[in-house]
Amino acid sequence: MDGAQRLLRRAFSTGRSRGRAGVGAAGCTGWVTETVRDGALDLLLGGACVGCGDRGRLLCPRCACELPVGAAPAWPTPVPAGLVEPWAAGPYEGTVRAMVIGLKERRLLSLARPLAVLLAEAVVTGLEVVDAPTVLVPVPSRGSTVRARGHDPTHALARGAAALLRAGGRHVEARRLLRLRPGVVDQAGLDASARAENLAGSMHCPGVGLRQLGRRTHRARVVICDDVLTTGSTAREAQRALEAVGLEVARVAVVAATRRRRP
Repeated sequence: MDGAQRLLRRAFSTGRSRGRAGVGAAGCTGWVTETVRDGALDLLLGGACVGCGDRGRLLCPRCACELPVGAAPAWPTPVPAGLVEPWAAGPYEGTVRAMVIGLKERRLLSLARPLAVLLAEAVVTGLEVVDAPTVLVPVPSRGSTVRARGHDPTHALARGAAALLRAGGRHVEARRLLRLRPGVVDQAGLDASARAENLAGSMHCPGVGLRQLGRRTHRARVVICDDVLTTGSTAREAQRALEAVGLEVARVAVVAATRRRRP
């Protein structure tokens, strides 16, 4: 276990002892103040745990202790042709699912830190330590979706995971290298074939992002980051767009993966 993995596991254990998983990690400045403030606001505004519904914190100690630690390969069924190995911190169910929905749809921003710990585990578990820097590339969201939500959760999670891994001694950064072309519709409710058709050719890498990456890093190792892996269509399209400009994708890392079975 390298320094980054030790840091992530310490983040879980420290956060759990304080009643919130992952947010007590080294390098997270202002955590004590934020904990007191969030706890007071939760009690004042009638907050409840997203996992069990108990009043108080958004993530109670019991639910925090049930969060997965580590990560494992999580291939979708069927696997999109050519998809690099996807890693997930756990299945998209229970408390993890409630946390993802809470951050994305309910704007419960304090859930970003424990979710970033899960994403960081998916990035680092089993990944060989090399001299080259690792660049976390979040999958892009539609502009209208980001505006409606008031934030970009996928980018926030990638940025948070990169900060945790840097605190553990790894050369990691998060960069928005991908953009969506017009015409992409909401993926909700689409099956695997419809998702693939909707996303085909939908992403590209603007030249300015690549020039900035070239000035800052050389021989970068790229990891595609997302919150949830369902059919793998989004990850495969992101991989295609990055490889089209000469970037090598090492893996896909997600917070959680849905359980899919071949019909």
